[in-house]
Amino acid sequence: MSQTDSRFVVKGASAEQQQAVDMLAEQFLLTQERLGMIIKEFRRRMEEGLATDGKVLKMIPSYVTQRPTGSETGSYYAIDLGGTNLRVLRVTLDGKGGVSTEHQKFALTEEAKSRTLFDFIAQCVETFLDDHNIRPTGHQPPIHMGFTFSYPVQQTSISSGTLVQWTKGLNVPGCVGRDVVRLLQDALLRLGLRVKVVALVNDTVGTLLSAAYSNPTSQMGIIFGTGTNAAYYENVANVAKWKGPSGSGEIVLNMEWGAFDSDDFAFLPFTPHDIKLDRKSINPRKQAYEKMISGMYLGEIARNMVLWLADQRLLLDGRSSEVLNAMWALDTSYLSAAVVDDSPDLSEIQQIIEKTLNVPNSTLVDRQIFKIISILVGERAARLSAVGVAATLTKRPELLSKPINVGIDGSMYEHYPGFEGIMSKTVSLFIPAEQFKNVNFSCAKDGSGVGAAIIAMLASKEN
Repeated sequence: MSQTDSRFVVKGASAEQQQAVDMLAEQFLLTQERLGMIIKEFRRRMEEGLATDGKVLKMIPSYVTQRPTGSETGSYYAIDLGGTNLRVLRVTLDGKGGVSTEHQKFALTEEAKSRTLFDFIAQCVETFLDDHNIRPTGHQPPIHMGFTFSYPVQQTSISSGTLVQWTKGLNVPGCVGRDVVRLLQDALLRLGLRVKVVALVNDTVGTLLSAAYSNPTSQMGIIFGTGTNAAYYENVANVAKWKGPSGSGEIVLNMEWGAFDSDDFAFLPFTPHDIKLDRKSINPRKQAYEKMISGMYLGEIARNMVLWLADQRLLLDGRSSEVLNAMWALDTSYLSAAVVDDSPDLSEIQQIIEKTLNVPNSTLVDRQIFKIISILVGERAARLSAVGVAATLTKRPELLSKPINVGIDGSMYEHYPGFEGIMSKTVSLFIPAEQFKNVNFSCAKDGSGVGAAIIAMLASKEN
């Protein structure tokens, strides 16, 4: 592999060093044939998840069955509950596919995280409405809100869902197994607020809807960030497990695709460096796909590779440091910086190794190898990201004969050098050219806020 790519030739390296780099390149650079096999399996897992619950790809029906036109107008509201913050937003739609937002951010208190969450959210909504002077009085219609709740729920309608479990440091007793919209609605009533929660929203479904308002041809919403997930419009007829009204329409599915291949580790290109990361993670044998392509994990894969070479005395003269020995010490942003360091002495990488990681006296050979590791981890992530995109777009080939938009949010897509280009080029290998020319990738912002307000708008119209 490395013979054909001059980027992986290390000037001044020993034969052993070059051999080790060649081996890494062999493991990380995926052939088109290998990617094709993974796509085929991905599609098989999608079909399996559409047929029955409890499969690796969950394919969760979101109960969103409409597409916005982009001509809707008015102000809609959203509550966005994350792991550390809560946002309350007013989103104004201009009728031409454009949106403007105002929001207030509130830090979740320890008490809210462990006891009073829903009353805390209701108080934040009250603060927002009072500060903006928009609290509805007795004779005014209630305000309709979408609620983005980024914790595992079993959705039971557009505006209800039971909590499966708490994650991300929240643990409020008495909520698991209960409808989170009901819990929030009760808290709003306790404050006498005329607010109706009309939509329970997954942030990835929100990303798709936020893209769809500005571009009605949007078919997929994806997050390539700290983690990853995707949502897309499927024909209701193709969702065998769907319990709701059948018909000829469409429904948005939340794929939960980060879990792909987590059950048998058989198709993704696992290396010892991935296995080590997985074993030491807080969720071993879960989210296998996410761990190969997401910002939270790429730095750690690279750190494992650096230590593997150092332990054989093929890098940094066999030295390490307390910093480098600590899990998660190498942030993915350092890989981004390394990939674009084209200075003659790779001075940016020298800073990372010697100042950030605290390993003194790096050589130019060390820095070249560090750069190659960064390129390999990032390029594999971008190419594997294309697997899910290609599998999902080709699931509905009839849509590829006319323009189709894919809205993408997240730090990997926005900031990782070359990510979009590599991902897009890889997708093009698996879709015929006359169809691929119809595919457009665009940046979709703030699915958890704007998207939730747009879903609230659709739900209000439906009611």
